[in-house]
Order: sequence, then structure tokens, then C-alpha cells
Amino acid sequence: MLAIVGIFLVFAAVIGGFLMEKGHMAVLLQPAELLIIAGAGVGTLLVANPVRIIKAIVAALTGILKGSTYTKERYLSTLKMMYQFLNKVRKEGLLAVEMDVEKPAESAIFKNYPDFLQDHHSLDFVCDTLRTAITGGVEPFDMDQMMELDMEVHHSEASQPCDSLNTVADSLPGLGIVAAVLGVVITMGSLGGPPEEIGKHVAAALVGTFLGILFCYGLVGPLASNMRKLADEHNEYLHVLRVLLLAFLKGSAPMIAIELGRRAIPAHARPGFDEMEKHCKNKTDAPEAAAA
Repeated sequence: MLAIVGIFLVFAAVIGGFLMEKGHMAVLLQPAELLIIAGAGVGTLLVANPVRIIKAIVAALTGILKGSTYTKERYLSTLKMMYQFLNKVRKEGLLAVEMDVEKPAESAIFKNYPDFLQDHHSLDFVCDTLRTAITGGVEPFDMDQMMELDMEVHHSEASQPCDSLNTVADSLPGLGIVAAVLGVVITMGSLGGPPEEIGKHVAAALVGTFLGILFCYGLVGPLASNMRKLADEHNEYLHVLRVLLLAFLKGSAPMIAIELGRRAIPAHARPGFDEMEKHCKNKTDAPEAAAA
């Protein structure tokens, strides 16, 4: 939602300033120039990228409109889930969670956290790590290397749509110049005609340059930057999971592992220790209290 507000402000400020200077909106309405720039921009995107990158860009743009999901509440929910999961492992052993790992959609723990179930890469990250631990024979150092490799591969793949969209943004000023040059060519062809007609052609050419620069720095460039930040946020989320899983596999108690994970959360979304402890233990202690 904030991205929509920002886009609206960009265009409102530019158009509003133009109108304040007694400009005429009709001059900016140049469908031919818009077709040249927007069409060529989309064309360069299709030429430079495979279908999977195009789909990833569309999905990432949808994510921008929804906003970041990695809030304090999301991290608290994840810490609580992992605390319940690690407690089960500590009490019953790794084999007790084998079915949770193999069929997470049917897991009694995972089913209570639909946001995590829908985050397929994070779910696979946790399940693959625990599946390897259940198999046995892998040292914590090697497990850490596997998790780090998984994160690097995913982050590299998640960065490709950002780089592709940023490339399109960089090309838009040049495409604006292309539109302007075509406008100049048309203008030169109309020399000797009425001054009003020549003026309209010059205005159309300048609008082409204007649109190319505006779309680059006011729309596509910021969207690519936002996409990269969302990709970085997901990588930070995986890092939290990596830290707490590694701590537990090294022999730390569940609450200590969760605390290490909390320390890895970015400062803007990090809950306090008391808040985290209360949130994690409430639900797991409730059945015991009811039984008592």
C-alpha cells in the first residue's frame, strides 16, 4: 500500500507542478511517445529474460503492493513455532518429528502457522535441514555449510528479477531519447509548415525524453529497489532460522537456541527477550496448566 501511495505522490507532484506553471495537460498526452517508450521497455524485458524471471518479476511486484511480511509479529510467530518444534525434538528425539518434516502440511505444529506453510522456501529450508539431521552422520559445521549454500543460491535467484527490472529502468532514459529523436525527425519533415504544427512536433519529442526519465527515476527504478529490499528481508529471515537450528544441533537447549535466533533478527523487527519468552511459552504451557 505504501508503494502505491509513493507512486501516486510522484506523479501528483510532477503533474501538479506542471499545472502550477500554467502548463496544459493536453501537451503531455502523447500516446505515440508513451507507446514507443513503454512498448520498447517491455520488449527489452522480454528479450533479456527467460519466462521464469518474468514470472518472478510479476510475483515480486505483487509482493511490493502487499508490503513486507517480515514484521515483529511474523518473527514472534516463527520463534514460537520453532520453540514448540525443538521442544518436541528434545523430549521425544529427532525421529519423533520425521513425519512433520516429510509431510509438513499434515504436521500438528506447522498447520498452526499458515504463513510459514505458504513460504515454501523457508519451509523447505527447515525441513531439509532437519531431514539431514534425522539421517545422521553430518557434523554441525557441515550442516552450517549446507544451510549457507542454500541461502546463497536462493538469494542469488531472488536478486535476478531485481537486476532485470533495474536494467529496464536504466534503459528508459535512452528509450526516451529514441522517442525524442523520432519526434525531431517528424519535426524536420514538417519544416516550412505552420509554426503551430512544428511546435506540436517539438513538444511531443520533448515529452518522450520527459517520460523516459520520469519512468526510470520515478517508477521502475524505485520498484526494483523495493524488490531488492524484500529479497534481502527474506534472506535475513532465513539467517534467523539458520542460527537457531545450528545452535540446537550443537546441543543448546530450545530456549537458548531461540534466544540466539532472536539476536539475529534485524533491530527494527526484533522483539525483546521478555516478550519473546512470554510469547513462546504461553501456548506450550497452556495444555500442562489445563491438565493440572
